[in-house]
Amino acid sequence: MEINYEQIQRFLHVCDDLVGGTYHTADTEISDALRAIAESKELTNLFGAVTAGYDFPAAKRAYLRETSDEANGRGTAYLPAARNEILAFVFCLFVEIDGGALRLNDFLLRYFYVDGSYTASYAIFADRMIRPFRDIVRDCYPDCGKRGQLERLSRKRDELLGEIAQKLTEERGRVLRLSLRDEEHADAEKLFPALIAAAGRRDVEGLISLLAGYRYFLKYINDRSATSDAVFALAAELEKL
Repeated sequence: MEINYEQIQRFLHVCDDLVGGTYHTADTEISDALRAIAESKELTNLFGAVTAGYDFPAAKRAYLRETSDEANGRGTAYLPAARNEILAFVFCLFVEIDGGALRLNDFLLRYFYVDGSYTASYAIFADRMIRPFRDIVRDCYPDCGKRGQLERLSRKRDELLGEIAQKLTEERGRVLRLSLRDEEHADAEKLFPALIAAAGRRDVEGLISLLAGYRYFLKYINDRSATSDAVFALAAELEKL
C-alpha cells in the first residue's frame, strides 16, 4: 500500500511549529495538527491503533499528578514510558484542548508553571511533551523524513538558482555598460545567456562550469563588482547542497 508522505509531512510541519512556536498560536496549531491527522489515512490508522481501548482518565490520574503545591493549584506532568502510550496520551490531550474540555492556559500554569508566564510554561510543555510526540511519529515513517529533507534541499536549490539568475541579469547590464572592446562585449553576450539559461533549467553542474569561465573573463577585463561577488557566493552555497 502506497503511503501518502505529503500528508504525514504536513502533520510533522505543524508539530514543528508547535515545538518552536509560542503559546499565542498553540490553540490554532493543535487544531491544525488534529486536522492533519484526520486527513491522513496512515495517521488516522496509527492513532486509532494506539488509542483503541486507551483509558485516558486513568492516564491523566497517573501522569498529571498533584504535588505539595496543590494549594496553589499546581501539579507535575509526566509522560508514559511506552512510545505507543506517549502517542495516545498527547493525542488525547490535544483532543481535550481542542474541544475545550481542557483549557490550555489553566493546564500550562498548573503542570508546567514558570513564574506565572504562559509563554515560558508553554515552552516547557512543548519541549517535554510535544517534541517526543512528534519525534515518535517521525520515527514511524523514516522515509518521510528523508523525503522531507530532499524537498527542503530542492526548495533551497531553487531559491539559490533564482537569486543567481536575478543577479546575473543585473551583472549582464552592468558589464554591457562598461567601456570594453567589441570582442569583449561579444564574449560577454555569449556568456550571460548561457549562464542564465543554465540557472533556469536547474543545471547546477553546467552553471558552475560556466561561472568558472566567467570568473576568468572578469580577471581578463580586470573588473569585479559587489554583484559578481554575490553571484560567486551564491554559487558556492549551491555547491554545498
